[in-house]
Amino acid sequence: MDGVTATGVRATARMVARDDGRGGTSLPVLEGEGPLALRRTRGSGAEARVMVVGAMSGPLGGDRFAVEATVERGARLRVGSAAATIALPGQAKGEARYDVRLDVADGGELHWLPEQLISAKGSELYVTTRVDVGAGGRLVLREEQVLGRAGETPGRLGSRLTVRVAGSVVLDQELACGPGAPGGWDGPAVLAGHRAVGQLVVVRPEFVGEPVRARMLGEYAALTPLAGPAVLVSAVAADALRLRRVLDTALGEWGA
Repeated sequence: MDGVTATGVRATARMVARDDGRGGTSLPVLEGEGPLALRRTRGSGAEARVMVVGAMSGPLGGDRFAVEATVERGARLRVGSAAATIALPGQAKGEARYDVRLDVADGGELHWLPEQLISAKGSELYVTTRVDVGAGGRLVLREEQVLGRAGETPGRLGSRLTVRVAGSVVLDQELACGPGAPGGWDGPAVLAGHRAVGQLVVVRPEFVGEPVRARMLGEYAALTPLAGPAVLVSAVAADALRLRRVLDTALGEWGA
């Protein structure tokens, strides 16, 4: 249930994608609460498409948002968002949280492609994304984080991304940026003064027999094979537009 308390808003959105038995994908569960509205849009072929629409500002200080998506065997789902998510300071004190839980069954396919997350000055947000993919599942996941709006310093932003394939962890990474974050986050070994950071995770069964080689994708982006059938593209850029161009180039390589 969603609600407003003295410590912020609580809201959860849930979706389940299921093979409809007729060559398409049904959405037997599509539930949004409060600021997290879900809208089905026109799909393509067997793929269902869902848009996350922010119904209000946030997350603000003290808010607790969660999005859960389950893709069953034989289903195909593509999820995007209507606009960037902006973390803002709020009247309630304390850190906001945004938790994403994604489950892709063996034989299912999920493209998780939200717009950027922007950390505005004075905000405090911690984001967790946990993904479980079955042995024969397929995943394309994009995360983009922008530190501050134009001309402003960022808020404090922490994020953790964990991906498991067939029960084994292939990626578990954490990043903290902004005021109060551990020293060095803006140094040459991490962001080096850039204000946009992103990653792209692709899981495909064929990577087992046809491994992808590690290589640079420009001056500030790299492709790294992960254990199992997965690859990671990591990039930093001066702004959101340049970051998107790099990640879109990588997406195009796999026809995504």
